[in-house]
Amino acid sequence: MARRLEPPFRADHVGSLLRPAALLEAREQAARGELDAAGLRAAEDVAVRDAVALQSETGLQTVTDGEFRRSTWHMDFIYRLAGVSRAQETLHVTFHNEAGDLDWAPAALKVDGRIGLRETIFGDDFTFLRDAAEGTGTTPKLTIPSPSMVHYRGGRAALDPAVYPDEGEFWDDLSRAYAAELAGLGELGCTHVQLDDTSLAYLNDPAQREALQGQGRDAAHQHERYVRQMNAAIADRPASMRVTTHLCRGNFRSSWVASGGYDFVAEVLFGELAVDGYFLEFDDERSGGFEPLRFVPPGKTVVLGLVTTKRGALEDKDALKRRIDEAARYVPLEQLCLSPQCGFSSTVEGNSLTAEEQRAKLRLVVETAAEVWG
Repeated sequence: MARRLEPPFRADHVGSLLRPAALLEAREQAARGELDAAGLRAAEDVAVRDAVALQSETGLQTVTDGEFRRSTWHMDFIYRLAGVSRAQETLHVTFHNEAGDLDWAPAALKVDGRIGLRETIFGDDFTFLRDAAEGTGTTPKLTIPSPSMVHYRGGRAALDPAVYPDEGEFWDDLSRAYAAELAGLGELGCTHVQLDDTSLAYLNDPAQREALQGQGRDAAHQHERYVRQMNAAIADRPASMRVTTHLCRGNFRSSWVASGGYDFVAEVLFGELAVDGYFLEFDDERSGGFEPLRFVPPGKTVVLGLVTTKRGALEDKDALKRRIDEAARYVPLEQLCLSPQCGFSSTVEGNSLTAEEQRAKLRLVVETAAEVWG
């Protein structure tokens, strides 16, 4: 079977990588006022170049900057949208792992102005990644949160009614801002943007839907609204740009939030969302079976996230092949690819595995894909 010439590739990955110790120390120095912005940027530059080398050396065709310049996968982007600011309140999110529960209290957001785009967010970051990847034969990918992430946590309650008396106007402005972001990235030569999204995965969990319904929100149809708005945001993307989405049920210090297969959102997600491909979690039973993939139409690519980033133990290659064969019962093998189930460090803290274990996971993805697809 021929090697894919455009992303997603047969062996791919989601995006974030474990922060190296030198970068973590530089961040701590900056927080203490011992390192200025230029010094921190220089430390990040070194780490990003090393990350590009790591990804290229393992045989990956996609490279990211590891999200090394961010604290979290989503809020560093969202707070740079015009009209969005940090709220004084904090959110309470309970994550789960094999040992028990883990509470996280990130800052909330509020929409207190008209949503817009002041500049291409992460434009300088992508330009550096693009230049660092030159000559490696790889495709630089930028990961950004999906439009849904500006809405999911707070919903209508996060919108200032004096600014947006009509929620529809908020959605129109948000989609226009994202369209402008994609246009700006296209001008910088970006050919692969990944919209990271937890909402469409969380909504498969009955407990999440019940919580939203308790807030007076239409949990039964929320995913339909999100898909419509993502489509509006990407409708005019540059012709050379591939847009994918990654669905995640939570990834913080090897812990998760939600459980449940893709059944609840599958028909709309796969049948109506106009992305080129889907990076999907399938690393354990929390993600359900492959049956929802029957809704994937021809021409769409599904990247099977079968290799977990939450633990360092390496998966068995033959077991991965069997799971790929099982998924191919519902969507043709030529439409499938392989990746880790999520990033290795969705927040600066990172998951509970070592840098060598991370490298081994990436190599395993590349080797398995080569043996399956040639």
